Amino acid sequence: MGLTMGGRQSLVRVNASRYQKASKKEKRRILDEFVQSTRYHRTYASYLLSRHGRRVVVAAKTAVVGDIRKRVRKKREPVYGAQVVKALKQIWGILDLICGKRLKTAMPEVVPKLERWGELKVSDEVREKLLGMSASTIDQLLASERKRMELKSRSGTKPGTLLKHQVPIRTFCEWDESKPGFLEIDLVSHGGGDERGEFCQTLSATDIYSGWTETEAVRNKAPLQKIL
Repeated sequence: MGLTMGGRQSLVRVNASRYQKASKKEKRRILDEFVQSTRYHRTYASYLLSRHGRRVVVAAKTAVVGDIRKRVRKKREPVYGAQVVKALKQIWGILDLICGKRLKTAMPEVVPKLERWGELKVSDEVREKLLGMSASTIDQLLASERKRMELKSRSGTKPGTLLKHQVPIRTFCEWDESKPGFLEIDLVSHGGGDERGEFCQTLSATDIYSGWTETEAVRNKAPLQKIL
């Protein structure tokens, strides 16, 4: 079983001073033992041993001491900047705030048309990023805006994870609305804005082609599995 990170750091602290003061031949021997114990790459191991605890003067009254326990994380620029997010929100609003999966599918057709009619003006870089976005990234970038726009304490539907990823979602170009059989189903709450207690719910199913609608009143959500 290999050493833990704490164990490796202890070995660095024990061997660093000895390594920095040793002759070239002795350094090779210390480095061999250190690499064998830590499984570090030889170049990285030499880097750690030569810099830990080493005092470097950077100004007249300032010196820094190397410490392998301190790591400086580089701050990466976001992949999708403000201009991309702004354009994404604009397209999302024009398409009536659809979900990320449908927006991803619609983007290749919608973006050129919006540009052609002067509704959208973006650079080549922004356009490339818009068209290359995944559905999950779109939902992530729009999450705060969607949260800001949602109505409070009015929805009777609670998001669940059990069936969420198993229910197929209609996308921009999947349905065939030229023939009957494709339904949109919705549950309408009649709680009057107060979701406490029991009240009537209406289950509505509409055939897209014919417009034929069937409704069923239920006392609560418990019988829905039998109805469907």
